[in-house]
Amino acid sequence: MKSGLQRRLLLLLLVPLGIFALVSIYFDYRTAGNVALQKDQQLLRLIPLLADSVVAPGPAHGKAPVLLLAPEVEDFLKGRTRSAGFRISGAEGQFLAGEIWIPELLPATHEPEFHSIEFNGVIYRIAAQRIKTAAGELIVELADGSDPRQQWVRSVLLKVLLPNIILVLAAGFAVNWAVTRALKPLIELKDAVERRSPRDLSAIDPLTTPAEVQPLVSALNRLFGLVNDQAEGQRRFVADAAHQLRTPLAGLQAQVEAWAQAAKVAKVAQAGGSDGALTLPADKIIKLRNATRRTSQLANQLLALSRADASAAAAQPMQRVDLKDLCESILPLHLDAASRKGIDLGLETQPAQATGYEWLLRELLSNLVDNAVKYTPAGGTVTIRCGPSPHGGGEPGHNPSGVFLEVEDDGPGIAPHERAKALQRFYRVQGTVGEGNGLGLAIASEIARVHHSQLELDDAVTDTLGPRGLRVRLSL
Repeated sequence: MKSGLQRRLLLLLLVPLGIFALVSIYFDYRTAGNVALQKDQQLLRLIPLLADSVVAPGPAHGKAPVLLLAPEVEDFLKGRTRSAGFRISGAEGQFLAGEIWIPELLPATHEPEFHSIEFNGVIYRIAAQRIKTAAGELIVELADGSDPRQQWVRSVLLKVLLPNIILVLAAGFAVNWAVTRALKPLIELKDAVERRSPRDLSAIDPLTTPAEVQPLVSALNRLFGLVNDQAEGQRRFVADAAHQLRTPLAGLQAQVEAWAQAAKVAKVAQAGGSDGALTLPADKIIKLRNATRRTSQLANQLLALSRADASAAAAQPMQRVDLKDLCESILPLHLDAASRKGIDLGLETQPAQATGYEWLLRELLSNLVDNAVKYTPAGGTVTIRCGPSPHGGGEPGHNPSGVFLEVEDDGPGIAPHERAKALQRFYRVQGTVGEGNGLGLAIASEIARVHHSQLELDDAVTDTLGPRGLRVRLSL
């Protein structure tokens, strides 16, 4: 914007000023030319009077003739002391009278001629004519150093060009300052749009922008509204689809679990030598059960992801959440899964409260614990923590004391270059062992964003064997 509108405005304002300066110089030159033409006509009128001033030849050949300057010629010479002069030469150009520094000119005809010469830094305009006088045919020259054309350059530099340059420069600074001030609301609007989260589609207040920009702001608001409606429709579709799938999936999972249990009983009976009538493909039943579990989990996670969306959560009020009670309520839900793998699932909690959405924080913590139990190898350790943050936390300028929720495990961890990708939807870290949909951390990240925070992923421990495990923290 600065390199576009501002430069364009400066160009459009300064170019006319430059053109005006050139036009002023041109008219000044034309004025000087008109005055110079008048000067030439004056010299042309004085040349015959100077010739008439020769009243008699000299006492001898080659001597100065007798002169009696005409009043007009005398006034001309006196009025231009040191900038005017005359010369009278013989027919062959030999000097007879006047100023010796005036060069000899030999007009070929009796018509007057004009020449310009420089002497002592002054440019003289000289009118010369071969003319018959009382002393015979002589060459009469009249020089004028007040020619405005020679003064024109100095006049242009001092009176036209220099003031115009100063004026253009001053106008440039003034216009730049004025344009910058005038464009400040537009630049602030640009910065406000750039600082927005991709999920922030709220309308911009048109009253905070200049009248010329309000149509653009209104168009942006209409665009935001259309995009928000489309995104909301997609969210509703995902939520509705996930919600509708939960019931049939739950029934299917219950049926498959019954088949798996029956297959296990049949397999035990066959191993004991009993002729059981039930013969089921146990391996296929187990695979079907695992697939059904993953599908049910995916539907539940999609529903949770839709509910965790910022615009959906904003419709409900925040409340005070006891993080210690939250952690203690989550622990029993995952004890069975941890016990099956021999994982030590424990708590390290301190009294802590935060303002937020309890149901979303419960979903976040449940996803983090589920991920930790799922990917931590058998015999590992998973710890749930909460308490006051030692270095503060939460949104800058609010709640400087800060509290935190944290889940730590000693599993394989996530490499630093993959941590940002791990927060994306449906992304699974390369080489991950175990089943999953790649939505657990994405849901937790979305919930963190709703609470004006973000997940912090770090190594759990670093020892002689290098970094191990994963620590996921949410500061509130």
